[in-house]
Amino acid sequence: MTTQTVVLEGVRAVYGTGARRVTALDGVSVTFERGRLAAVMGPSGSGKSTLLHCAAGLDRPAAGHISIDGVALDKLSEDGLTRLRRDRIGFVFQAFNLVSALTAEQNVALPQRLAGRRPPASDVAAALAAVGLADRARHRPSELSGGEQQRVAVARALISRPAVVFADEPTGALDSVTSRQVLELLRALVDDHELTVVMVTHDPVAAGYADRVVFLADGRVVDDVTGPVPVDAIAARTAPSC
Repeated sequence: MTTQTVVLEGVRAVYGTGARRVTALDGVSVTFERGRLAAVMGPSGSGKSTLLHCAAGLDRPAAGHISIDGVALDKLSEDGLTRLRRDRIGFVFQAFNLVSALTAEQNVALPQRLAGRRPPASDVAAALAAVGLADRARHRPSELSGGEQQRVAVARALISRPAVVFADEPTGALDSVTSRQVLELLRALVDDHELTVVMVTHDPVAAGYADRVVFLADGRVVDDVTGPVPVDAIAARTAPSC
């Protein structure tokens, strides 16, 4: 039985003032459950990235409530949000954001080291093994393929054993073959370890790996489909209207 890992209730996000005022999220209510891979889709400007940033505590909404693993974000100070992101949230972005001078294992350990912690070597090794890179621990990013670099980024997101991983266009910089490998990895982590993944993507093929697809338009949820959703159906929903 799944539980609600991420809950958004009536979330409203507004940027700018006057004529430049933009409502990026307009009363969004949605939940994401443990052990599920959810894709968030929509046209440019629909609010996809804003939803992710608010859900992850990177941006504070103008109104509404958000909780992660039962913790209400609006009750936390900035220090509290920082600790929550460090301890309970993993991030994977389109840009791998690896430090070129560090090895794979050092990149995986870096967030914990910056927080003043020294993660056990066994935890780092386990994270790399989980993404299929046990034999690449001592390699630097320049010695790794794009797909391997993104898998290092996934391992880095896993090191704190997060409640949820937010992935923002995780395959956007990869070719189709490498994208499939990364998506299969995320799918396996969800299925085998009951990880919760919320993935923003514009790619119907990527969304086809999800258990559920949430569609946004103009800052609102306009459809919410439990999958598996056929890729052609996703493509039809996201195709620009003539």
